[in-house]
Amino acid sequence: MGEQRHVKFPQEVIDEYAALGVDLPAMFSAGHLGTRMGIEIKEASAERIVGTMPVEGNTQPYGLLHGGASAVLAETLGSIGSMLHGGSTKLAVGVDLNCTHHRGARSGLVTGVATPVHRGRSTATYEIVITDEQDKRVCTARLTCLLRDLPAA
Repeated sequence: MGEQRHVKFPQEVIDEYAALGVDLPAMFSAGHLGTRMGIEIKEASAERIVGTMPVEGNTQPYGLLHGGASAVLAETLGSIGSMLHGGSTKLAVGVDLNCTHHRGARSGLVTGVATPVHRGRSTATYEIVITDEQDKRVCTARLTCLLRDLPAA
């Protein structure tokens, strides 16, 4: 996944979570699956989340980026945005993921950019656009997360 120092959050968000004893960059390090796939979060706020993933190691038998790998990148980015939108009292749980694969990628890095479509009290929906190193669209995804109240500690 790379170094967590690459994750960028607004300072007020870091401070909010730090006051609760939560290391926000570690929390949003893309998790175990993201680590295995080489996902790196480059920028994160409720308004925009950017992450990269190598094509190498995430291909299907024809040597193209696996559609499931694109889905993992998309769900990771959209979930981070949903969690940041919900704040420290909510837990974001993905309930719908839709991916349209436009073209194949055989090498290099793909970059995903997630932006909100809807940010409500109980759900958040993000569009995630994944492009190759030539800025050609590889995949367009949409993720909706349910925002649940965290259980009392």
